[in-house]
Amino acid sequence: MTKLNFKDFELSSNILSAIRKLGYIEPSEVQEKVIPLVLKNNDVIVKSQTGSGKTAAFAIPICEKIELEERDPQVLVLSPTRELSLQIKEDFIDIGRFKRIRCAAIFGKEPVTIQINALKQRVHIVAGTPGRTLDLIDRGVLKLKKIKYLVIDEADEMLNMGFIDQVKSIINRLPKKRATFLFSATMPKQILDLCDKYMINPTNIEIKSKSSVTDRIKQLYYQVEYYNKFDLLNKIIYTERPESSMIFCRTKKNVEDLTAKMNDRNYSCMALHGGMLQADRINVIKSFKRGEFTFLVCTDIAARGLDVENITHIINYDIPMEKESYIHRMGRTGRAGECGTAITFVTPKEYRFLEEIKEYFNLTIEEGKVPTLEEVKKGKAIFKKSAETSPKLKKDKAEKLNKDITKIHLSAGKKKKIRPGDIAGAISSIDGVNPEDVGIIDIQDNFSYVEILSGKGNLVIEGLKDKTIKGKTVRAEKARK
Repeated sequence: MTKLNFKDFELSSNILSAIRKLGYIEPSEVQEKVIPLVLKNNDVIVKSQTGSGKTAAFAIPICEKIELEERDPQVLVLSPTRELSLQIKEDFIDIGRFKRIRCAAIFGKEPVTIQINALKQRVHIVAGTPGRTLDLIDRGVLKLKKIKYLVIDEADEMLNMGFIDQVKSIINRLPKKRATFLFSATMPKQILDLCDKYMINPTNIEIKSKSSVTDRIKQLYYQVEYYNKFDLLNKIIYTERPESSMIFCRTKKNVEDLTAKMNDRNYSCMALHGGMLQADRINVIKSFKRGEFTFLVCTDIAARGLDVENITHIINYDIPMEKESYIHRMGRTGRAGECGTAITFVTPKEYRFLEEIKEYFNLTIEEGKVPTLEEVKKGKAIFKKSAETSPKLKKDKAEKLNKDITKIHLSAGKKKKIRPGDIAGAISSIDGVNPEDVGIIDIQDNFSYVEILSGKGNLVIEGLKDKTIKGKTVRAEKARK
């Protein structure tokens, strides 16, 4: 059977250009099966493990279908965590970059005023957690009358986190005439009931992994007394020498305590937990994705929705209390067909939890052999030597896409009655600049941002020195990152 190409879906040139620069060569199995159905507005239920490319499976066709001039949101994506909502937003923006698609992420622990201001502008797609989404609907800020597409992502996790009633409440307020796409790693009865009630003749798709988890991920456990955990962690790090690793703890206090101990040993590490400010969480995740440090010490907030390339080791410093969390944590490694290692520390009192995990998921988790003193000594010397060199930075998948895009800061906004058309018109009148070179325009009260495409950022900055926008002199400069 001939392998499909993204061109076979008859996508527009601006979508094809964006996904090509993002490194999408040919569709994955889930993309091959889902994209045509979304393009036809069919309801779809997808059972698929993490790392299968499902976000692009709905984001690519939805970006194709977006009506650009419509002011109110046309798409609502519900997901269980802030991190996943932000990642979905970034994926939509990247795929829809050349079509100038605007997406907003809404979630708790960020000032609601920021999100209200974002929704007051033209927004095509909203990606949010159920609680904040419901809050903004109740406030009358998130308008639903033009919603044509509902995506429910990680449905089983929303059930586990107790969000399912909020999800139902949101669905009941949406237009009846819409397409609904539901994605889930597992299909508990309550999720199937949700599908029966709210979806119309859905197509069921199940994506089975090409290789099993046990083929891709080596799973080990070590029985260890609580007070010996850190000593064992050092031995494992020196002998395994992870290139990029997530270390999971049960509570934020455990995360902070372990991070402090690791910093004292000069490990390249940072913490991530739900008690942190959202801006700090975002910065830590971005830094980890870029490969600026080796060990991310975290709670289960990072077990889902965090798509980081080439994580070699997952270490369960604390065994999870919920069986499903083991699978979600483990799913951070061995992604996109790569291999990985999952290591679990188990105290004697916790051994029954390990047995339950093995039995429930029919997993073979072998007991690891504690490294000898000689192995640790030899490994430590190699680890220390490699740690002296700069961290190996990871390639950002959007790097090629963003290479020819310059974000410009303009010193005028809503208070000077500036509108997107005024900015686009002034920039398009510069010699050598076309309307197609003007990307997304974001107007705040006292300033504005505009993306300039095709590598023409410097040309626009120079050209605006001799221009006015709506009769006003405006200062233009490259936006700070």
